[in-house]
Amino acid sequence: LPGPPFTHQQMPRKMVYYGQTSCEQDTERYLDVVKYVFSCYKKEVPLIINTMGWVKGEGLLLLIDTIRLLSPSHVVQMDVCDWKAMPPLTPEHVHFSAGLHTKGKQQSKCKQLGAASMESWKYSEEEDLSAPQHKLLYVHPEFPRAGVAGEVRVHSGILRDMSILGYLGHLQSPDIGAVLPLHCLVPYQVPFSAVALRVIHTDVAPSNIMYAVNASWVGLCCIPEEVRCQSDGPVLLTQTPICDCLGFGIVRGVDMEKKLYHILTPVPPESLRLVNCLLLGNIAIPNCVLVGQQGIEGEIPYVTSDYNYSI
Repeated sequence: LPGPPFTHQQMPRKMVYYGQTSCEQDTERYLDVVKYVFSCYKKEVPLIINTMGWVKGEGLLLLIDTIRLLSPSHVVQMDVCDWKAMPPLTPEHVHFSAGLHTKGKQQSKCKQLGAASMESWKYSEEEDLSAPQHKLLYVHPEFPRAGVAGEVRVHSGILRDMSILGYLGHLQSPDIGAVLPLHCLVPYQVPFSAVALRVIHTDVAPSNIMYAVNASWVGLCCIPEEVRCQSDGPVLLTQTPICDCLGFGIVRGVDMEKKLYHILTPVPPESLRLVNCLLLGNIAIPNCVLVGQQGIEGEIPYVTSDYNYSI
């Protein structure tokens, strides 16, 4: 509300690095993340839950799951003029409708999506009997093009880049005019053995993991278990943990001889001491960071125009 998000960034009380701009590929982990973050809410202040704009198909079912799991006191539903695809999300509709991973009252308790992964989503009889009691505040505009999302979709990538650039701005000196390029800033040296590593959004062969990590945007996270190094190589996690994220950074380089990651981050040292996990997602460093660095001689690393569109 005070303005574009990149102009007033704050450190959240609890944060998880999801690592993708859309949850479409892994809705189960999305709901697990929502539950994990919501678990720290102590109800000492009012809480506004800003849901996604994905309200078609599975997105609507996921929204019903979210409402059912979080039990809000009020739901504000903003409709689009001349669009009747989305029903009013009344307490009755949420209670009796099937979500993506939860079932309505008159249906079986849990969708069969693999017993092991869905075990935590099974509802007990007592939970199922408590119907949603939220108050629906329904806003229906009557003027054309109200709520049309086309332009928002175009600008969302730009806004994400601005947020990343705003975050990286904390690396700079507060003196106006003294902006240093990233390759002139001194990175932290992090031993391979000090942090576990995980690529969230795709499978990467261990032999290629350093190619993926180098020059990447990473979440600096804290997993509860101790990181144990069995060899002199990187510590690789086999599953994506749902854990606290303490901030973000750029892996500026990897020193294979000394077994060190070189990481640029504005996260303060007292928080960095808790970091024992690097999560790499499908979030790219803005192009302007790579092509706009001053003082580079020769070719810019990781930037090329010599490629064939047919490949």
